[in-house]
Amino acid sequence: MLALKTKAPDFTLPDQNGVLRSLSDYKGQKIILYFYPKDMTSGCTKQACGFAELYPQYLEKGAVVIGISKDSVASHKKFEEKYGLPFTLLSDPELKVIQAYDVWQQKMNYGKPTMGVVRTTYLIENGVIVKAFGKVKAADNPAQMLEELYVSDDR
Repeated sequence: MLALKTKAPDFTLPDQNGVLRSLSDYKGQKIILYFYPKDMTSGCTKQACGFAELYPQYLEKGAVVIGISKDSVASHKKFEEKYGLPFTLLSDPELKVIQAYDVWQQKMNYGKPTMGVVRTTYLIENGVIVKAFGKVKAADNPAQMLEELYVSDDR
């Protein structure tokens, strides 16, 4: 995981509509940047639907949600449409951003070591990482991040 109070690495990746998006496009906004393993899987669906359900509250707090995985643009589009996801999903099949944010790590899968995305969420304000959570619980992460937005307003 990247260290707190460090500049968040900028990037440019295609979203679920094929439009190139950069972190710097969201200047002045709070960004919940979450990395997840795979579209349409149980945990990733719970996490994405949790963010979708709370999305109006994130917007009220001046925050946007951006999800990143190594899935294709087409996969992201299907995921967005199937679950009515109102936020941006970015495709990183070459793992450039996933590696820049230090979430491509060794994991155990059915007792065997394998490389993959470790579910991680960053809260970024003014281009700086202010909170970082690794190995998050998919179902709990959306509410956890909303609470962090309330705490950040008190800072």
